[in-house]
Amino acid sequence: MKSLAYVILWFLALPAMAQDDVYPAKKQEGVLVIRNGIIHTGTGQVIPQGVIVIKDGKIQSVGAPAATIPGATVVDAAGKHIYPGLILASTDLGLREIMSGVRGSNDFYELGDYNPDVRSIVAYNTDSRIINTLRSNGILLANIVPSGSLLTGSSSVVQLDAWTWEDALYKADNGMFLNLPMLLKSPRSGASDPVKEGIKRIEALKAFLQEAKAYAGSTAQKEVNLKFEALRPLFAKKQKLFVNANISRQILMAIDIAKTFDIRVVIVGGSDSYLLANLLRQNNIPVILNAIHALPTLEDDDVDQPFKTPALLQKAGVLFALNDDESSSRYRNLSFFAGTAAAYGLSKEEALQAITLNAARILGIDDRTGSLEAGKDANIVIAAGDLLDMKESAVTEAYIQGRKIDLNNKHKQLYDRYRHRYQLQ
Repeated sequence: MKSLAYVILWFLALPAMAQDDVYPAKKQEGVLVIRNGIIHTGTGQVIPQGVIVIKDGKIQSVGAPAATIPGATVVDAAGKHIYPGLILASTDLGLREIMSGVRGSNDFYELGDYNPDVRSIVAYNTDSRIINTLRSNGILLANIVPSGSLLTGSSSVVQLDAWTWEDALYKADNGMFLNLPMLLKSPRSGASDPVKEGIKRIEALKAFLQEAKAYAGSTAQKEVNLKFEALRPLFAKKQKLFVNANISRQILMAIDIAKTFDIRVVIVGGSDSYLLANLLRQNNIPVILNAIHALPTLEDDDVDQPFKTPALLQKAGVLFALNDDESSSRYRNLSFFAGTAAAYGLSKEEALQAITLNAARILGIDDRTGSLEAGKDANIVIAAGDLLDMKESAVTEAYIQGRKIDLNNKHKQLYDRYRHRYQLQ
């Protein structure tokens, strides 16, 4: 009876969790002109009182004021800042709804060490109430990543205004994700040696990858191996291997895997990446830095080391992006992480690039988005203040592929509800 009661309560709670009055926008048609705003292109260029011309979801031109276009819809952004849509480079958004307690709302983790055939996109929930809170902070695209033990499966990039995962899909299966063992002994390890055990697991992983590469190179397979088939794009360099690695040992192991199997690798996490910046640049390995509002990984590091790492990577010439994987705030503080990085050595435009164009380059979507340039999708954020400043940031409009999206969300609805309840309007 208790189980039945829990099920009934869960379904009764669903309407309260939904945002049924927030609909995906219709396809943009005709010409849209955004004018008079301060345009931050995402390439380092800033255009005061600039004009963006959009047609059928694509940017036609970005620049100085031009002649009036007859029949165009005009948006006056005077005094406001215009940015490319922000990109969340690694997240379980749409896979994990409630952090704990309700397994039915979570579809992000697979059992077993080797799951390259898992595709995160087919589990992506476009009705997640978390999505709309991110859009209100300027995040318009996200790379959806499966979790697990070692080889967790493929990620896909989605745009955050869709009815179904098919509608949301921006780039399918762009990356394969790997979690490396920590390779660090701690007081809690007890009698076991996690470094030795971790190396054994990595050697087993290499053997698995070696078999998969031999399978991909052969044309005479008698039986189809679904796990090996899923790795074909990786060995053909149509896909990147995103390796969750923080300490130096893990990063060195990731570089070794890249060289051994001649594959493209991206470091995710990268706490110690500043120590190996020159080696990463020499091997053309990008880095996705996770939540920098955190203590350093190792106790001997400077307490503000996470804040300084982006500037050190920039100086070394390493391609990097900033990411927010913080579960407590559910990923919405991405722009403010960039603001912190700007206070610790990056310029404001470099910090913006770390959450727009750099992320797009790492994810392989920079031909379509990441900057405000002619020919790219019109993924645009308009803010009344500095988007990277927590005190000023106020997103007023956002466009995905030229479609003006609804910026309402559950938090705003609750705010309005209780303002009405206590007559505070």
